[in-house]
Amino acid sequence: MSISSDEVNYLVYRYLQESGFIHSAFVFGMESHATQSTINETIVPPAALISIIQKGLQYVEAEISVNEDGSTVDSRTIEQLSLIDAVMPDIVQHTRAQIKSRMSENKSNNSANATTAGLESMKGEGLPVFINKEEGDGKTEAMDCSEEGIEIKQSRVTLLKGHESEVFSCAWNPAQDLLASGSGDSTARLWDLNEGTTSANPQLVLRHCIREGGQEVPSNKDVTSLDWNSEGSLLGTGSYDGYARIWSTKGELVATLGQHKGPIFALKWNRKGNYVLTAGVDKSTIIWDAGSGECRQQFTFHTAPALDVDWQSNNTFASCSTDERILVCKLGVDKPIKVFTGHSNEVNAIKWDPAGSLLASCSDDMSVKIWTTKQDSYVHSLQAHNREIYTIKWSPCGPGTDNPNATLLLASASFDSTVRLWDVERGQCVHTLTRHTEPVYSVGFSPDGKYLASGSFDKCVHIWSTQTGGLVHTYRGLGGIFEVSWNHRGDRVGASASDGTVCVMDLRKM
Repeated sequence: MSISSDEVNYLVYRYLQESGFIHSAFVFGMESHATQSTINETIVPPAALISIIQKGLQYVEAEISVNEDGSTVDSRTIEQLSLIDAVMPDIVQHTRAQIKSRMSENKSNNSANATTAGLESMKGEGLPVFINKEEGDGKTEAMDCSEEGIEIKQSRVTLLKGHESEVFSCAWNPAQDLLASGSGDSTARLWDLNEGTTSANPQLVLRHCIREGGQEVPSNKDVTSLDWNSEGSLLGTGSYDGYARIWSTKGELVATLGQHKGPIFALKWNRKGNYVLTAGVDKSTIIWDAGSGECRQQFTFHTAPALDVDWQSNNTFASCSTDERILVCKLGVDKPIKVFTGHSNEVNAIKWDPAGSLLASCSDDMSVKIWTTKQDSYVHSLQAHNREIYTIKWSPCGPGTDNPNATLLLASASFDSTVRLWDVERGQCVHTLTRHTEPVYSVGFSPDGKYLASGSFDKCVHIWSTQTGGLVHTYRGLGGIFEVSWNHRGDRVGASASDGTVCVMDLRKM
């Protein structure tokens, strides 16, 4: 067996991407040249680095369990090694000695009594007892997607295949059942899922190309962001190649927006549909004229990569950055009209509420903060998660929405494997959704605000009741889930996955 530094660097690069550390992955990929690797990324499975580390840990545990004469001992009576324990020779040697000592104690008892005594001893010392899921009372603490809620049958799921790498994002057209997806294969795709469609090719491939040597060639860069304009007539995409693009629903390239110096991390249309807003690793945000494709104004006030943007109105927006700050800027004004400070780590996402009066932010500092332009400090600091918070979403409720009498809620998704629903007016967590077992990357409310979809790297999509916090529907796919999205009627949920697929769940009459 041989191990090259290029292979190790590539696996680390993939791990950073899959874990949501997008900007860290970019920097590491450039410095280590992992982005230029000749390794075929389509044959490397998700979580490859973790898998090979787990196998190494299992080898160490197996090595501990083998005596010098080749016989084996039951290592289940000793606490499992952590990864750090496994690389420390003294701990490994001590663990082996513990096993031998335990086996010597048990030899004096008969076989049946020895088993009972061993288990009782383990309970007394606080050591874990492992029970095969097929034995005992059949109970297990590990999550099984089918244990609660109605499992969505495969017959109600459409699996869309075509991408050649991870699918990082998906977004439904707001006017029809046309689903857009963006992938690491440098393409976006449009999937026509309208009832009664007669299209011979329900999949349109939007290839992201750059000019090189006088001709158009694939950029070979990830498509990082997708957003439809409010009418559903145009799709905007942002890419690691530094360009934003506007496409028609027929897959035609309408405009290429190029002024960022490096990857674009976020892209948003304003409600009117005349401007596109982008944020990039070059620390800047740009407002583009959607009609001409020209830069209307570039804002260079952040001191580190800009990670997310969101419009407050048709000419005012907020941006967040790894510099731990949130800026509110306005077209035509040459400095921020508001600067919010209070987070102690990079700010991953920001979202204005439907009325445009409250701004929510989430951060690696494990907090969600609520802001208003009427004051300098935050209104609430919501602290309950114990890991980084990756994203947040407001429910489509309250004054000015289609659900004016429903309570406005905020959902937060965290690397601690939980989703939390917050009553922002009271500053309280009303539900903690705990069925995921891996980091949660995406959440989305149904158009009526009654349900929440969540997607995690445990390969599960869960549909929750926002009123009770109960699990209503669940589906387990083949890859980790990067993003979930509801269609405009609220009867279908799309999910983009790390195995290169997009799955569409039909929730009608379930």
